[in-house]
Amino acid sequence: MHSLKLIERFKSTQVHALNPPDTTGVNTTASSSTSSKPGNHRVKFIVSKLKSNKACSVSRDKALLPFGLPRTDLLEPPIEPHLKPIQLVETLAGIYRRFKACSESGKSLICIEQYSVLSSLGDPKLLRRCLLAARQHAFDVHSKLVLSAWLRYERREDELDGVSPMDCSRFILECPRAALVSGYDPNSIYDHCKCYQGCTKSTNAQIYKGNELLTLEEDGDISFCVDNEEINCVRFKIAALSRPFKAMLYGSFMESKSYKIDFSENDISVEGMRAVDLYSRTRRVDLFSPKIVLELLSFSNRFCCEEMKSACDIHLASLVSSMEDALDLIEYGLEERANVLVASCLQVFLRELPSSLYNPKVMKIFCSFEARERLASAGHASFLLYYFLSQVSMEENMVSNATFMLLQRLRECATEKWQQALALHQMGCVLLARKEYGSAQCCFEAASESGHAYSLAGMARCRNKQGKQYSAYRLMSSLISKYKAVGWMYQERSLYNVGKEKIADLDTATELDPTLLFPYKYRAVSKLEEKQTRAAISEIDRIIGFKLAPDCLELRAWFFIAIEDYESALRDIRALLTLEPDYKMFHKQVRGDMLIELLSHKVQQGSQVDCWMQLYDRWSSVDDIGSLAVIHQMLVNDPGRSLLRFRQSLLLLRLNCQKAAMRCLRLARNLSSSEHEKLVYEGWILYDSGHREEALARAEKSILIQRSFEAFFLKAYTLADSSLDPESSSYVIQLLEEALRCPSDGLRKGQALNNLGTILVDCGKLDQAATCYMNALEIKHTRAHQGLARVYFLKNQRKAAYDEMSRLIEKAHDSASAYEKRSEYSDREMAKNDLNMTTKLDPLRTYPYRYRAAVLMDDQKEIEAVEELTKAIAFKPDLQMLHLRAAFYESMGDMNSALCDCEAALCLEPNHIDTLDLYNRAQDRAINPQEM
Repeated sequence: MHSLKLIERFKSTQVHALNPPDTTGVNTTASSSTSSKPGNHRVKFIVSKLKSNKACSVSRDKALLPFGLPRTDLLEPPIEPHLKPIQLVETLAGIYRRFKACSESGKSLICIEQYSVLSSLGDPKLLRRCLLAARQHAFDVHSKLVLSAWLRYERREDELDGVSPMDCSRFILECPRAALVSGYDPNSIYDHCKCYQGCTKSTNAQIYKGNELLTLEEDGDISFCVDNEEINCVRFKIAALSRPFKAMLYGSFMESKSYKIDFSENDISVEGMRAVDLYSRTRRVDLFSPKIVLELLSFSNRFCCEEMKSACDIHLASLVSSMEDALDLIEYGLEERANVLVASCLQVFLRELPSSLYNPKVMKIFCSFEARERLASAGHASFLLYYFLSQVSMEENMVSNATFMLLQRLRECATEKWQQALALHQMGCVLLARKEYGSAQCCFEAASESGHAYSLAGMARCRNKQGKQYSAYRLMSSLISKYKAVGWMYQERSLYNVGKEKIADLDTATELDPTLLFPYKYRAVSKLEEKQTRAAISEIDRIIGFKLAPDCLELRAWFFIAIEDYESALRDIRALLTLEPDYKMFHKQVRGDMLIELLSHKVQQGSQVDCWMQLYDRWSSVDDIGSLAVIHQMLVNDPGRSLLRFRQSLLLLRLNCQKAAMRCLRLARNLSSSEHEKLVYEGWILYDSGHREEALARAEKSILIQRSFEAFFLKAYTLADSSLDPESSSYVIQLLEEALRCPSDGLRKGQALNNLGTILVDCGKLDQAATCYMNALEIKHTRAHQGLARVYFLKNQRKAAYDEMSRLIEKAHDSASAYEKRSEYSDREMAKNDLNMTTKLDPLRTYPYRYRAAVLMDDQKEIEAVEELTKAIAFKPDLQMLHLRAAFYESMGDMNSALCDCEAALCLEPNHIDTLDLYNRAQDRAINPQEM
């Protein structure tokens, strides 16, 4: 194994906080000026040129493409900074087996390993479930505080106005105080914590008054002299503080015969010694000022007063509530090894992320080797801590010194192979981004030798960057021949290939993994270079149709500008900025909002009323990207409108952009002008983070303040998200009817009518449901066609159901789900065609694979049925597909494969009843094969 020869400057102990992107200071506000950036000067010059010379269309067209057109030689996929096992299903199965077999104390770290493996899938809910499980099984205070802060960070609570980092979420799971309590109770973390009860203990004001300590009236039998003052104490109570004191006062030392003991040389003040006396009598430290408690802490360490030290440690920890407190006290905690105090300070730093990354004092505590050693001495340096810190730092600034130093500390804390592989791989990614190719190659090579084959892609990339293209090509070819090929292998090899072989590799990559973006982008730009711009747009449309990525929207906007379709370009840029408000285009040279200003001179801008009409049209045609663009334009005209932010979040959730959706929902909450509206948005945030009871409470509180459509809808939606009995269904129907009586616009009322129809169908009230769907269609809620089709089908009117879905397909801009649903109402051959179309439009939809596999299994084509599922599982390890393939393997008598698939599925969802039943059955058959 090659040793890592890191650049000398990284061996320095100098610590640098992250530099905020595109700024020279530490101001991270979104509204900071951008006038000093070259790209912005260029854009402003172009805009002024357009305004002054509108007659010259040729110059304007050139100005819209100041950096030319995209080129294939500038395209390159990133090396993902995640673990990417080649055999993902087997890896997940192994994690599940180890989780079930390990001791309780080891479960939390296995959940973090699961998190690292699943990170490459990019499913926020799946990752949050891993963090929740890790927190549930956390034993020690350190792990609890890191995981509680991590969960809070994932919810981005720092973006909510009026919310302090140390505020309690009312649940033990993320409660800052509960995290500081050691002990293990995995069943209690979802319970309410005690913070919100507001219980406080009264203190005896007669004992502590201002800065003066008042002695209790009790006869003393020994005096300690400090600075010519005598402090009367009770000998046996001082002796009870520690074994050294007991030996001194009752042993063979001369002090045991003395009634006055000189303590002037023991580094304690008169007030401090009086506090020692009072503590010996009361066993309380909350009577003293923080300065005195710090003195007691130091005294406790010198004289081994463990009980007093613990009391000081806990009391000082309770005083830490802000960044200033934490920075002031952590040095004392580290010096005196007050572990709870250090934990409390660390908790503030972690709950202040990402802003604390920009504080040099905080980074000094974490980044250097010496800093890690100091934290380790207090029991607060761990792989978990540095994993969390490095992930946040990489998201903020991939190439900063702070990021790299945190990854160095992560590597030093790594004890298991997967931890070493992760740390080394991420170090390689950072060095690659910094263009330090030699050092990056060493890191990737070391990671691959730790068992992470995907790091070979990074190694090949570094070789290519150093002019060794053929060496990179051979490395990837050997990887393809060694393992069962997956899409990223062919994608990476295509970078080092040429001509038809390059395109062949890209096509194979797409066939194996249609979710990879780079092959679509390369083929599209290649067509553009061949002057086939419309074909380029069609190619990039393929991926945008099912996976909304900012760089693909940017590319399509670029193409539209090239053919002077400025309206479509403007639509894509507005949608892009909804996903990433600070996105820069044209090789990261031009801010997106500047380009919108530029294009606005080319496209007629409508009024707010016109925008509402456009929104209705886009919404009714199921054009989610178009709807996002219209709302973005409306927000430019009315930036404080919380309702529009809420609509953005609904669309983004539909497009599977959960992080962007939650950001918009938080903005809606912050912009709310009324308390009842704010409660509704808080309810949706709680609902999306799994706190349904709290979401219901917010809805009910909002209704008490003011009866509104959104409050009733939230309550109904939350209650309906479970298996409803007839009584509960009836109540949800009443809530939706109440919602419809409240003022709202047609877009939301159409949704309520659609949901009401669904509940009525489940209750068997088909005629009433049909009425709801028809009323929804009258106000252009196009998705109601699907509900109406279901009503026809349940009435045995299969042809009418098929026709209803055909109408939806005609109207819908995004029609993959409509084709999928229509397949249920047609014969076998037509269903097959519809599902093939569904897969073509959206290969991430799993039902078509499961249907085709089931058909093959019915035709006794077992191998083909398994292969149909396997090709989809390779890029989307879905619970339902794993369960079905496990059932196929069981029917084929392959119990080992069935068990492996069950274990992988249970790793994703441990409580899935059907999979648990299948798993138990397969285990029994594997143990007793004669019963098969």
